[in-house]
Amino acid sequence: MEENRKPVIRVKDLKKIYRIGENRVKALNGLDLTINKGEFCSIVGTSGSGKSTLLNMLAGLEKPTKGEIIIAGRHLENMSESMLVDFRREHVGFIFQAYNLIPTLDAVENVALPLTFRGMSRAMRKKLAVKALKDVGLSKYMDHRPTQMSGGQQQRVGIARALVLNPEIIFADEPTGNLDSNTSEEVMALMRRVVIEKNQTLIMVTHDDHLATYSDKVFRILDGRIVSIEDRRAESFDDRKADTSLED
Repeated sequence: MEENRKPVIRVKDLKKIYRIGENRVKALNGLDLTINKGEFCSIVGTSGSGKSTLLNMLAGLEKPTKGEIIIAGRHLENMSESMLVDFRREHVGFIFQAYNLIPTLDAVENVALPLTFRGMSRAMRKKLAVKALKDVGLSKYMDHRPTQMSGGQQQRVGIARALVLNPEIIFADEPTGNLDSNTSEEVMALMRRVVIEKNQTLIMVTHDDHLATYSDKVFRILDGRIVSIEDRRAESFDDRKADTSLED
């Protein structure tokens, strides 16, 4: 689809320098990238390569030292902190390695929580949360609290929480880092299916080359620069990974 080819993220000459005592550390060193609508992109690199710093920049969680970050036509580097908070609330969803669920709330309540900041009625929040949980295959776990669910189920709740906002972009930070290999495959297949069915733009940070095979593009980062870009769309996903079923 032509719509899928429209850039939703543009990064130009991005630099981030941290001062540690008298030393200056270049976490990002003149980085450029473009991500299109509806793409699943992986940012792959070893510890210290700059991948987490890049994710924080794209999500508006940190300010760049220099450069441009243009998301959905808006320059993040020029926004105030309050503007960035509003931007994240309206345009961005997050999937965390540690799930970040509230233990005293059940699955529906955890998923509905971000909607409270949009002024929705309780009934509408619940309706949307239930739908999001069904979309990730958790119809039987609506009233379960995090301690009553496996790690994979908790991460599905985390994905539903990101989806319920219908965000323009979803950021995933090592989303399978706390999961075993089989459960990791299930979660990655789910994320892949979300991208396809909902035409979502998803950016995942990972150190794992295998997990990156689920994505359309792989950006390899080293010493704060993109050193290679692999476009995997020409390769049939069926040849890469098999079943993407969401059913429990």
